[in-house]
Amino acid sequence: MMPNTKPLLSRVADAVYWLGRYIERAENVARFLDVNHNLMLDLPQGFADQWQPIVDTTGDRALFLERYGTATRENVVRFLAFDPEYPNSIYSCVMFARENARSVRETISSEMWQQINALYLLITAESRKVAPDDLPGFCHQVRMGCHLIHGILHVTMSHNDAWQFIRLGCQLERADKTTRLLDVKYFILLPSLSDVGTPYDDVQWTAVLKSVSGFEMYRKRFGRISPERIAEFLLLDPEFPRALRYCISLADRSLHFITGTPVGSYSCPSEQRMGQLRSELDFANVEHILSGGLHEFCDAAQTKMNTIDECIVGDFFEQRKLMSSARA
Repeated sequence: MMPNTKPLLSRVADAVYWLGRYIERAENVARFLDVNHNLMLDLPQGFADQWQPIVDTTGDRALFLERYGTATRENVVRFLAFDPEYPNSIYSCVMFARENARSVRETISSEMWQQINALYLLITAESRKVAPDDLPGFCHQVRMGCHLIHGILHVTMSHNDAWQFIRLGCQLERADKTTRLLDVKYFILLPSLSDVGTPYDDVQWTAVLKSVSGFEMYRKRFGRISPERIAEFLLLDPEFPRALRYCISLADRSLHFITGTPVGSYSCPSEQRMGQLRSELDFANVEHILSGGLHEFCDAAQTKMNTIDECIVGDFFEQRKLMSSARA
């Protein structure tokens, strides 16, 4: 760890970082399933089935097609919610989060452990069924369970290095999923160019906003549905908690707290890469992003976040030798 931090074992840092990422990942999958279920009810009968794009959001399309083939509602729900062999299913994410929490029981609060365990037991019980009796109800329970974990984390744990690592993992995961969701909508979710600007298009963009609980805040800020303004809101808004810029800003703050390095300088590769991405977002504008290609921007942002994740592993979990001094 950094020489100017309070000591935190790399094993503990690794466990709580991934605890944050897995809880956030489980919540996001539940969000996507719930919103897509409601989207299919809102679209007219005979409209193209749109369960495959939810799989595409995860980046695991090839694995799904290999194991399940057709993207029916039942197959997608089983794959994303309950498949124990798929590491990014809700079941697997909560199980991994629980195992990480178990390994650091002395670091997290007992209330947090109890809530994680309760969520695991709920999902385990549902996974034994052929299909959930009430998919929206199940997704709501998962989301509320994850919200409780975040709330308990905030009010029962000291905001020390361990807490910052959990927030760091959560914010990076949240940022990644926002870019994936926006990317999929722009290039996959819309079945035909003829639907652009139609009420069907508005329904789908509304679903994107609801997937990140951003519909109400977007309407307060911009009013009417506009793809350009939605892209701006989800990528560059400095105040909405699921916007890419906001998430990276909080992740950057957590890194600086952990290392003790002054803002505007860096002492390790992860701080350097995070600072570069934060600066790009602070000075970006949506017109430039769209002119260069939204897909290209989202794909580049995901690559940069993957690199940041790799640097975090090297800087904190593998005890790689740090740079000798901070650089501006």
